[in-house]
Amino acid sequence: MLLCLIEEVLAKAPQPQSAQATPGDHLPEDPSEQTLPGNGPQGDGNWRANPQLGEAIALFNRGEWYACHDLIEDLWHQCQGPDRQALQGLLQIAVAQLHLERKNFRGATMLMGEGLGRLKPYGSEALGLELPPLLAAVSRRLQALQQGLEPGEGPLPQLGSPQG
Repeated sequence: MLLCLIEEVLAKAPQPQSAQATPGDHLPEDPSEQTLPGNGPQGDGNWRANPQLGEAIALFNRGEWYACHDLIEDLWHQCQGPDRQALQGLLQIAVAQLHLERKNFRGATMLMGEGLGRLKPYGSEALGLELPPLLAAVSRRLQALQQGLEPGEGPLPQLGSPQG
């Protein structure tokens, strides 16, 4: 009851002039608000030109899972288009690898499975990345975990472009 009353009062309260923006009148003053290639609201598909994704891929391929997670999470928050699920899948796989390093096998198993589930619908390519080698490496690691084994000495998952 009290919550409804508060919501009603807030809805009737006058908005400050700066909050009454009309569509099209906001131009980002801060460069961090600018839309980078690939992560516009609808996803322009030009991910190869996105420097933040390029850095995240380099971190992923070096096994720097936490730093990679931070960059991909930032991209994921900015993206509202069809590539959002692919970003979330990569994010989940990076965090799963971090869980593996910390011997949290249950967390790694869950996130690898969820990451694979988000990436598989994209087929062979998403975000300008070749998915089959990544999906195969993550699937092998997931199978080992599901059998109660550590993934062992196998190669770490890597991200690469279709051109090599």
